[in-house]
Amino acid sequence: MAGLNPSWSAPRYRPQRDGMARLLERDSPLRRMDWVLVLAALALSGIGSLLVWSATRSRVEINHGDPQYFLVRHLVNLAIGIGLTAGIVLLGHHRLRTAVPFLYGLSILGVLAVLSPLGSTVNGAHSWIVLGGGFSMQPSEFCKISIILIVATILSARVDAGEMQRPNSRSILQALGLAAVPMGIVLMMPDLGSTMVMVVIILGLLLASGASMRWLAGLAVVGTIGATAVVQLHILKQYQIARFAAFADPTLDPAGVGYNTAQARIAIGSGGLLGKGLFHGTQTTGQFVPEQQTDFVFTVAGEELGFVGCMVIIGLLGIILWRACRIAREATDLYSTILAAGVVTWFAFQGFENIGMTLGIMPVAGIPLPFVSYGGSSMFAIWIGIGLLQSVKIQRSIAG
Repeated sequence: MAGLNPSWSAPRYRPQRDGMARLLERDSPLRRMDWVLVLAALALSGIGSLLVWSATRSRVEINHGDPQYFLVRHLVNLAIGIGLTAGIVLLGHHRLRTAVPFLYGLSILGVLAVLSPLGSTVNGAHSWIVLGGGFSMQPSEFCKISIILIVATILSARVDAGEMQRPNSRSILQALGLAAVPMGIVLMMPDLGSTMVMVVIILGLLLASGASMRWLAGLAVVGTIGATAVVQLHILKQYQIARFAAFADPTLDPAGVGYNTAQARIAIGSGGLLGKGLFHGTQTTGQFVPEQQTDFVFTVAGEELGFVGCMVIIGLLGIILWRACRIAREATDLYSTILAAGVVTWFAFQGFENIGMTLGIMPVAGIPLPFVSYGGSSMFAIWIGIGLLQSVKIQRSIAG
């Protein structure tokens, strides 16, 4: 044909790879994830779904006549949480770093909104925002993440830039000052349980950053003075003070302030080695333990799944903490190390406090059991934490 370049040849057809093929590539984030961590978290969430279902299926006063009402909502929360994990993994924790000031400010606005007329009181704590349609949000759960992000960013900035080997006093004071703002607002709600978790998270972040032990000792002194001031200024409600009194003396008012703990121990103790069987717990179906789908969900496991079931839950939580500690230890920069250590501290203390309060070895503080308790805000925050851990793991795999 006239005018046709003899060297020209038709372009070779290359079939387009679909999304699944890209995910399965050797350098795909999906291949670099810690799947032991993911599977342990999914297993724990699956057990939690069954426990929430058992605790709520016969409670017609809250399930609107639908035995699966809480189960379906719990599974939807779990699906959204997994989606948030995927979003964090695709975005990456280093790219998220640029948005930390915005996320911090958003969390402050969230807890401030709780103190406005938008806030709602649940079980004595004015820490919720009712969204309508049966949905509500607890902004203090997301403050845990914002504290981890902002403190990790500040403490690691000059170290990762090669300007110093450990955070200096100015960086530490700046980080503590920013962390104190949401923590103080949450305490004013008053949400003592979330405040306790935040305090422990901050201590874990400082330890991971390599800060001097003098800072930790100083914080312990300040914390003691602050706790005394909180009591003297009557910031805590009377029921919160009574909970600590009941913890110190379990025989104090077993029909009143000590009722929850007493019934929780009865439920767990009645399960024995193998439990009474799922959906067959008499304490659970009799509704003797309050808030059994949220704060006291571990009592359902103790009664219906027994000692073996409880050890499975604790074992799965232990696997999650083990893999998270490994990710923190192998991180390639201080920002990633502090970030992962903050999530580890958060999961570990919150799990210990929740299980401990049902056994009577910790005061009742009203915080959920990670991955297990019912609650959208808690589930979303926990799975965002898993996403942060996975992002650190993926970065380590690429660097290694």
